[in-house]
Amino acid sequence: MDLRKLQRVIVDALEDVKGQDIKVFNTTHLSDMFERVIVASGTSNRQTRALASSVVEKVKAAGGDIVSVEGEDSGEWVLVDCGEAVVHVLQPAFRAYYNLEEIWGGKPVRMKSSVPAPTAAKSPRKNAVRRRAA
Repeated sequence: MDLRKLQRVIVDALEDVKGQDIKVFNTTHLSDMFERVIVASGTSNRQTRALASSVVEKVKAAGGDIVSVEGEDSGEWVLVDCGEAVVHVLQPAFRAYYNLEEIWGGKPVRMKSSVPAPTAAKSPRKNAVRRRAA
């Protein structure tokens, strides 16, 4: 699977389960083992497990491979190895303590949102009030 497609699938999977503070880092200059590190936060053990499960499910559905998943038992820090991308899903306290952004965060990757921007819909009530006033 193309790296851009893989990272998009992963980020979309994290967003689907309301992952917080999702960051994507280019690690090609730091490691030959993988090209992207993706870090996200979940608010509870249950959510971190759900986030990791969503990544596994969506990557497999898109034709990608999952090398391994670690940390699902405790749910405090779950790592999903997708080959070219490694996903870390942590609870906020663990994320702050281990500060993975300092280790991997030299080159953040900017991604366009897959969610279309909301359009400014006009309220029918406001239009009706304007018509009456005229």
